[in-house]
Amino acid sequence: MKIIEVNNNKTRRDFLNVARIIYKKDRNWVCPLDIEIENVFNPSENVFFENGEACRWILLDDNNKLIGRVAAFINRNKAFNFQQPTGGMGFFECINDRESAYMLFDKCKEWLSKRNMEAMDGPINFGENDNWWGLLVDGFTPPGLGMNYNPPYYKELFESYGFKFYFEQISNHLNLAKGLPERFRKIAEWVGKKPEYQFEHFTFKEADRFIKDFMHVYNEAWVFHENFVPIHPENLKKVLQKSKFFIEEKLIWFAYSNNEPIGFLILFPDANQILKYFNGKVNLINKIKAVYLKWKKTINRGRIVIMGIVPKYQKSGVESGIFYHLEKAIMPLNQYKELELSWVGDFNPKMRQLHEAVGGEFAKRHITYRKLFIDNIEFERSTIIPVDTKEKAVNN
Repeated sequence: MKIIEVNNNKTRRDFLNVARIIYKKDRNWVCPLDIEIENVFNPSENVFFENGEACRWILLDDNNKLIGRVAAFINRNKAFNFQQPTGGMGFFECINDRESAYMLFDKCKEWLSKRNMEAMDGPINFGENDNWWGLLVDGFTPPGLGMNYNPPYYKELFESYGFKFYFEQISNHLNLAKGLPERFRKIAEWVGKKPEYQFEHFTFKEADRFIKDFMHVYNEAWVFHENFVPIHPENLKKVLQKSKFFIEEKLIWFAYSNNEPIGFLILFPDANQILKYFNGKVNLINKIKAVYLKWKKTINRGRIVIMGIVPKYQKSGVESGIFYHLEKAIMPLNQYKELELSWVGDFNPKMRQLHEAVGGEFAKRHITYRKLFIDNIEFERSTIIPVDTKEKAVNN
């Protein structure tokens, strides 16, 4: 076997094709768009290169057949905030063979160690954690857009190599036919009568304002998360622009208190229900196909990518108000049957409680692993977000 760095057009094509080989007979897998994968490793497209670097490799067997791939990366804004400087690895695909997988893992470890890293998380993304984050270990059904999907045997490959459970991510599904629980409606109606609260849906016409509002809420709501780093606004702009064809403005909601942004919910139609017919390619035929399939309302599932409430307004009924307005907007479309509430880590018990309260039912479990490079160091799991964040925010 031999491992080769991806550094030219041929190896870039090979890197993409490894996944097509691994999942050739898997009907659940949806091939991500090639351009989306390539953009992760393109410094002109990925703002994380401003304070980071990445490298990727392909693995060939003795007959020069593709059998694996992997990438390693460092986000220096976060790497040195842990007890052990920590890089990342991801985009791992491999045949069911320990020796092959270990070669790929070793290459990541070697590359990161040379850059003063002492641990690596994986499989993760060289970007925000809303896409391609965590190893699927339960719920092997068709993935939503941006969600990692992999064969069940990957779990054994990671754990036998020495990756340890860092945190768990749960995605729940909400059956829209059942509607919201009655108590949610009552709370939402009660909140709606309070003049200080306002609810607005996103519009592209005022995209800059909503991005600014998103940043305000995100930076306050996530400040108590481990290793918090403010989100990059350029990432938001690029995501909105690239997703414009699929986005429904009335499915993205913001909450305000006396015109100050205090919460949001971002729901994207699950474009994977169309992209599964593309085999990763964007061309004229597939663009025409996308228009036709969208017109036929092929997409009947949405994914709540992220939701946040400023701490001092948590448990004030604002969450119910947002879901209530979303329900009123989505039901008249007569298109969506299910929402995926993704993903919530076990470090965020309050959001997990909200998913349960709104009627979400378990769908998928991902695990983000960490591998320490020095064996005699005590391993520590991800910290839990304090349950008293509201009290802390009010007191501050």
